[in-house]
Amino acid sequence: MAEPTTKPPLSERLRTRSNILLIVSLVSGAASHGYNVFKYPLYITDEGIYVQQAWAVLREGSLSPYTYFYDHAPFGWLVMAAWANILPGQFEAFGGAINTTRALMVVAHVISTGLLFAIVRRFCGSSAGAFLACFIFNFSPLAVYYQRQVLLDNLMVVWLLLAVYLVARNSDRVVTAIGAGLAFGLALVTKENAVFFVPAVAYMAHRYSKGPSRRFQTSFWWFGLSIPVGFYLLFAQLRNELFPSGMNFDLDAPQQNHVSLLYTIWWQSNRTGISGRELFIRLLENSWMSRDPLILIGGVIAVGIVLMLWGNNKSRTGYLVAALMALGYGVYMARGSVLLDFYIVPMLPVLAMNVGLVYGTMMKLVPRTLQVVATTAIVSAAMMIPGAYFLAYNTHDQVQVHDLYHLKVTPLQTQQIAWVRQNIPSNSRMIIDDDIWTALHDQRPYFPRAHSHFKAASDPAVRDKLFRKNWANIDYVVMSNKMRQAMERNNTGGAEEWMLQAIDQHSERVWDLNRGNIHLSVYRIVK
Repeated sequence: MAEPTTKPPLSERLRTRSNILLIVSLVSGAASHGYNVFKYPLYITDEGIYVQQAWAVLREGSLSPYTYFYDHAPFGWLVMAAWANILPGQFEAFGGAINTTRALMVVAHVISTGLLFAIVRRFCGSSAGAFLACFIFNFSPLAVYYQRQVLLDNLMVVWLLLAVYLVARNSDRVVTAIGAGLAFGLALVTKENAVFFVPAVAYMAHRYSKGPSRRFQTSFWWFGLSIPVGFYLLFAQLRNELFPSGMNFDLDAPQQNHVSLLYTIWWQSNRTGISGRELFIRLLENSWMSRDPLILIGGVIAVGIVLMLWGNNKSRTGYLVAALMALGYGVYMARGSVLLDFYIVPMLPVLAMNVGLVYGTMMKLVPRTLQVVATTAIVSAAMMIPGAYFLAYNTHDQVQVHDLYHLKVTPLQTQQIAWVRQNIPSNSRMIIDDDIWTALHDQRPYFPRAHSHFKAASDPAVRDKLFRKNWANIDYVVMSNKMRQAMERNNTGGAEEWMLQAIDQHSERVWDLNRGNIHLSVYRIVK
């Protein structure tokens, strides 16, 4: 007689189900972010800046090919340089420097997905909630668009989520507290806006400390955080660049003798632009809501619900932490200072986290079979309904796959670079945008005198020694998409007037490419 079969224990079945959902989340995240990553979206200025700084670390042993003025802490592009260094071909491993570093962004996203899954599962005890949070994080068009790009924010999110995960493990070991603090410190020296998560994560570190070493755990969390930050400050001090010369913090007067970390922080914190309300409306309409209103509207609603759920049960510390993370970074977004569209990046996993907590709480009230049906229905609807996550309407109101997965726009920039290589002498003095800087400096023929219009306007070594602030010393201007608008915005006090004069009054267009709303061109300056 055959022996009767017995079902595995419930805890084992739940663990198996949770692991399957985690694997699906990781694989789908790699697929959604990795497919077409080298073709869409266009390379942008900030990607070029971070990649050229990583290039300088490997090729020149410096933090920037120009004067490093502490515009950002350097850990992000040190990681990028380390990534390129271990690859065969280094920056050309995936066909180009930005492509190679975009591959790192895909890896970073997959790691962030795994951490997000673990955090939500620990906070609410629901694998279904963790899976839905990761699904939103993986397939939101807003998330995919920005998380493919080479941005410090994407690397900062990895360290932030790692810090939260280590605290959420609820360990009574001091070494875990140090590790969590160290991870958060690395987030701070990757992108400084991580500071707006400090209240939430510090509160979490305090509340999750337990056992006889509770006081030490909290103290050592702060100690771990201070290690990377302390090294950054020490680095600046050893270079005599921590304080401005003469302790002069006057923003109307340029720095004298040397750059300064504290002066730059003061300048960054006092930057002004369009009023906060007007800028929010513009970004919401043109950049964020147009790409994915679901994660923004649903996420904000979820934050409110999470706060109510915590109010009904104060033992749900993780719920309060998730809401505080969203509110803290929301304060940063609404502060009324300069705001760029990709500053939304760190908010996306936090909003997905809050949605996952709400959904996980709901699913714990229904049978497991219904959980499967409900989750499958939500995922299927998001993927199949036009205007949601996978399908979209084109300009002719026809249903098609979202632009993220079929448009190929970066080859247009590759064509521009190829034309430059074939038709412009390598010793030419060129004004360019940062998106093609590394391509012209890392591959033969090298163009050592090709410089960003930003540096041509602000760096004395480029502006005064090479171009002498004179249009006649420019040979070519290579215009990227929307570079003209950037030059006009940066023309405060006439900083780029001589370059605009070269284009408008002394040039002939020798190459041009237009596809939809993408416009690339090359101008030869006629002496």
